[in-house]
Amino acid sequence: MRASRPGGSGSGGSDHGIAVTRAAFLGLAGIAGIRLAYLQLIKHGDFSSAAEAQRTNKMTLHAKRGTIYDRNGNALAMSVECETVYANPKAVSDPSGVSSVLVRTLGGEKSDYMDLLTTDTTFVYIARKVDQEVAEELRAQLNAKELTGVYFISDTKRVYPYGATAAQVIGYVGTDGNGLSGLELYYDEILTGTDGEMLMETGLDGTPIAGGASEVTEARDGTDLVISIDVDLQDACERIISESVGTYSAESGSVMVTEPRTGEVLAACSTPLPDFSNLEDASSLNLKLVSSAFEPGSVFKVLTTSIGIEGGFFTEDTVYTVPPQVLVGDNYVTDVDGRDYTMDMSVRDMMVRSSNTALAQLVQNVMGAEAFSEGVERYGIGQVTGIDFPGEIAGIVRSLEEYDGATAGSMAFGQGLAVPMVQIVRAYGAVANGGVPRTPHFLVYRGEEQVDWPEGERIVSEETVAQEIDMMRGVMTEGSGAAGQVEGYDFAGKTGTGEQADEGGGYRANYYVSSLCAFVNASDPDALIYVALNGTPYLSSSSSAVVFKEVAQQVTSIMGISPVS
Repeated sequence: MRASRPGGSGSGGSDHGIAVTRAAFLGLAGIAGIRLAYLQLIKHGDFSSAAEAQRTNKMTLHAKRGTIYDRNGNALAMSVECETVYANPKAVSDPSGVSSVLVRTLGGEKSDYMDLLTTDTTFVYIARKVDQEVAEELRAQLNAKELTGVYFISDTKRVYPYGATAAQVIGYVGTDGNGLSGLELYYDEILTGTDGEMLMETGLDGTPIAGGASEVTEARDGTDLVISIDVDLQDACERIISESVGTYSAESGSVMVTEPRTGEVLAACSTPLPDFSNLEDASSLNLKLVSSAFEPGSVFKVLTTSIGIEGGFFTEDTVYTVPPQVLVGDNYVTDVDGRDYTMDMSVRDMMVRSSNTALAQLVQNVMGAEAFSEGVERYGIGQVTGIDFPGEIAGIVRSLEEYDGATAGSMAFGQGLAVPMVQIVRAYGAVANGGVPRTPHFLVYRGEEQVDWPEGERIVSEETVAQEIDMMRGVMTEGSGAAGQVEGYDFAGKTGTGEQADEGGGYRANYYVSSLCAFVNASDPDALIYVALNGTPYLSSSSSAVVFKEVAQQVTSIMGISPVS
């Protein structure tokens, strides 16, 4: 029977059993070879990476964020050296002792540090962006007590040398170093630079090996920016508008000062101003001049009259008979001064008196909706200005095809549309600049490179501008802007008391955007100033005009603008 088994040695046996055994052995060897080849050729990279990960720790080397300077070279936002503290819990032999030292130097609760230091891992962050003085004290205390497992790496953090001044414009960055609002957000890519990394060789327990191999990819720092803001003027404007909101029972207030020949923004703010230590009211980050729409009111009359003069419909001296009320759509428009009689007015008189009935009549009976609509579009009303600030909106402005019976007549004096007031600033800037608009902007230099902000297309002629400025001078010397006049200076401007729509329909009673926009000195303007009180019960002549004068005094003083007489 043994001989008859495969591989038996008797007469019944054969070499068949040996062949089967050999085949099985070769099969197993082949499988092993294939597996070995798979591991060596295909999975080699994965295993190599896993081994590398076990014996290295990767740390991000944060690029130094670019500095933001004001127009005079004052650093408004800058990155300073600091240190980030981390630990390897497996290398911490005395978690309680280490936690006690951390509490004494960094603050916080001991239980929180104990949780971190007893985690089953080889890496935890203890504190990010610690001041260097504090980090040095922590390092000294740990060394003195011979406590192990805590390590330090160089880092940078954002600081604002002028505190909250211009915080709304500049914005702020998050813990990861990325811009979250304002210019920090808008120019985040330019400011950020490129992070590097450091690979550190570690032992089996994840502890960095002293003198061990490390591979460093250097960070590339971000680009510095110079912006058009004057920090002293910005501080003055923020103080004035904050106080004025309370004085005139307004919901909020706004100021923007520009150089009309270039479009550079010298100061800009809207209340409430942000407090980065407590950002419960996120609306404080919004620059309402850019991100909120309002019905502008009579400041719009500068656009209406210049469109008519440019179209050849009238001059500033053309006289019309103006009734006490004019039908606009289904409602009668009257003047704020309560005039109940018909009178003859030149177009200049209409502006100085700020007559709503007269302007409605000009658009409805003289200019016509088509010419008026075309002029409004040419001024860029209802279109974004392109200002370099996040959150700009276009507003709500009807196209000619959308006009109803009331649209042209009501828009003539700044009602029936809602726009961010930066559009009014740009429009007035065009008048101040001889009829050519400039884009309002903050950025002046990117690194060593001066940024080119091209002119827009001409809106009105210099001849039209000359007549418009003469009328605007009259507003400031004889009309509703007189309270804003600064002695010795030549201002050209216009007030506005814009009623604001009620969500339930119609307009809210005693609730206005009271504003004054004017430039100084009118023949060759050095600065354009817009001041507004939003949601105030006061007319512009007795509120925003008064605030305007206070702002204008700061502008002429800080910017060194000389009087004309």
